[in-house]
Amino acid sequence: MENILEVNNLSKDYDGFSLKNVNFKLERGYIMGFIGQNGAGKTTTIKLIMNLINRSSGEIKVFGLDNIRNEKDVKEKIGFVYDETYCYEDLSLIAMKNIIARFYKRWDDAAFNKYIADFNLPKNKKIKDLSKGMKIKYSLAIALSHEAELIIMDEPTSGLDPVFRSELLEILSSIIQDENKSVFFSTHITTDLEKIADYITFINAGEIVFSDSKESILEKYKIVKGDNSLINEATKKAFLGIRQNSFGFNGLTGDEEKVKSLLGENINIEKASLEDIMVYTVRGR
Repeated sequence: MENILEVNNLSKDYDGFSLKNVNFKLERGYIMGFIGQNGAGKTTTIKLIMNLINRSSGEIKVFGLDNIRNEKDVKEKIGFVYDETYCYEDLSLIAMKNIIARFYKRWDDAAFNKYIADFNLPKNKKIKDLSKGMKIKYSLAIALSHEAELIIMDEPTSGLDPVFRSELLEILSSIIQDENKSVFFSTHITTDLEKIADYITFINAGEIVFSDSKESILEKYKIVKGDNSLINEATKKAFLGIRQNSFGFNGLTGDEEKVKSLLGENINIEKASLEDIMVYTVRGR
């Protein structure tokens, strides 16, 4: 299967923050969730993929092409959806579309009109009068109307109500029914990704913690609960993150058998959610 996106040994240095040797890949026909707390490096990575900032080192290939040497060809086939819509707010949806359409060789007006109808968007309304959810739908309609094959979304569901978030996830699921398309979905709302993502890439403090299938990740990581008497400096090392209070401890492990061998049978083991994995890893031991 062809990789639609490859990031190899990507680094970016700022004062006080560095993106360090980031590696992951996304095949055609899948949704990848890109998770991490705010400030972990998600938006920096996306800006590097879009060649909006200069990288310090590494390589990015989109559709098998270098994203700098082939920037124009690459961006023709990428649809980008921000958490905000960067448009002329006093224009109508149609007027703004007429400006944007000129920049794309493969613009399809019939597809645009179909998505506007499917998403129940008022095409003659001014952009400033749309709700945030409607602006996200408009950005997605624009992205899909120039035959984008890779949809990149940066925190699109942040601040949106659960009903709209559910509707958006259904739209994304329908997009990848066309196995030529993929979605790269950056968010800190991990419950959304548990519903639709095929792969999860987790970044923390500028470094990739893991990039794997969602099923493998949710199978590997476990929450362990037990009495505080079981925890000491040696047993703590079996956990990626741990919390203790007067009632006992909760810990995250990626090695269930090791924990069982160290702590015995007087523990409870449960599956970890993506949110558990992110929170415990970030907070650490």
